[in-house]
Amino acid sequence: MLNSVTDALRAELTSKLPEAAFRELTDAYLHEPRGRYHGGDGFLVAPDCTRDVALVVRACAAAGVGIIPYGGGTGLVGGQVLESGPVPVILSLERMTKIRDVFPNENVLVAEAGTILASVQDAAEAVNRVFPLSLASEGSARIGGNLSTNAGGVNVLRYGNARDLCVGLEAVLPDGAILNGLSRLKKNNTGYDLRHLMIGAEGTLGIITAASLKLFPKPAGEGAALMVVPDPQAALDLLTLAGDLLGHQVSAFELINHMGLDFLGEVGPDVRVPFEQAPEWMVLIDVGCVAGVEPSQALERLFEAGAERGLVSDGVIAQSGAQREAFWTIRESIPEANRRIGSVSSHDTSVPVGRIPEFIDRAGKALARVDDFRINCFGHVGDGNLHYNVFPQKGKSRADHDHQRAEVKRIVHDLAVEMGGSFSAEHGIGRLKVDDLNRYGDPTKLAAMRAIKAALDPKGIMNPGAVVTG
Repeated sequence: MLNSVTDALRAELTSKLPEAAFRELTDAYLHEPRGRYHGGDGFLVAPDCTRDVALVVRACAAAGVGIIPYGGGTGLVGGQVLESGPVPVILSLERMTKIRDVFPNENVLVAEAGTILASVQDAAEAVNRVFPLSLASEGSARIGGNLSTNAGGVNVLRYGNARDLCVGLEAVLPDGAILNGLSRLKKNNTGYDLRHLMIGAEGTLGIITAASLKLFPKPAGEGAALMVVPDPQAALDLLTLAGDLLGHQVSAFELINHMGLDFLGEVGPDVRVPFEQAPEWMVLIDVGCVAGVEPSQALERLFEAGAERGLVSDGVIAQSGAQREAFWTIRESIPEANRRIGSVSSHDTSVPVGRIPEFIDRAGKALARVDDFRINCFGHVGDGNLHYNVFPQKGKSRADHDHQRAEVKRIVHDLAVEMGGSFSAEHGIGRLKVDDLNRYGDPTKLAAMRAIKAALDPKGIMNPGAVVTG
């Protein structure tokens, strides 16, 4: 139920913003994909320009009302949902969807924060360029949220995280001031780079309203292959071999365990796996080749070299663009199957690439001492990011293991950090991992983060309760 302060704020904003800026606050804005967080009351406002975003932020600052920035709602750590506390304004960027400019000769595209990631990719394609950020939710995730969480995805191995794909930002700060930083410059060494302060801050230091994004030339040819490997160590050795043979032409290198394929068979989505029997481990390799290099031939050479070393026992090389997409459909359908099964605890971990086999082995043994779980370990092995997710056995639900969830998470996160890794590789902190950040974070870094938060957002109105507390 709205309180008198929020009622007065809504009346003020109604008098200053067009009617189209106000949307019904449906359940879609109050839930996150994993169903762990459910928002309370509030009201929704969706400005269509930076000036109106600034107007909303200034009004909220004056009233002391919290703001929950809302992009595509695809985040997996609860950063977009406030369950309790004073009634917030949910500020959606869904109406800010313009591609403001494209500069093909400079390899730069300027997009507003509410632009769907797939639309950014399409705009790049229209000028024969590539915007390489790619993830399973790209049909609904918005570029502002991708930057706010420093999203990763499947092409980090070649192109980097969202942070590496941004050359300039426009943002509204917690006092309503507009940061005009939409630079297209490759070199701009003029003091603190506030772009990198906003990227990854998850809306706690301001609201990204537009970005200048890096584009890349389209590869002369693209290809993909699924290759069966005996174990994760062989997958790493094959990754090294791929680098030796193909260099920077390797765009993605994904590790897939049979459990993900089992889940697809159990609950869908219905996808075809091109092996008669699902292998224990396989890798999906994607390449973007330079002129004069035929992708299928390059992958065939890799397969042959891997087979000679005992790293590969079977494989399928895409013979068309449609088959390449079918391979990726397998990989991108696994998270949906996970959601349908319902995890006891899901983990977005990273460890040094060379320690991935050790992590998988040690984590499995530690969890076996707690209970009999099914583990679906898959992910972007090329950059050390594993989605290490723990599920109940058939016939049980995640609710049967709720009493063990904290212990499972602690085991996985403790091990990742002990091995020089991270408990949050690409999804961010949100509200789900605030306690983890306080537990594992470097005290000096945490103190600096709190000082920055206090300096820029002294009233604490920007995404309250997310990332930084205390």
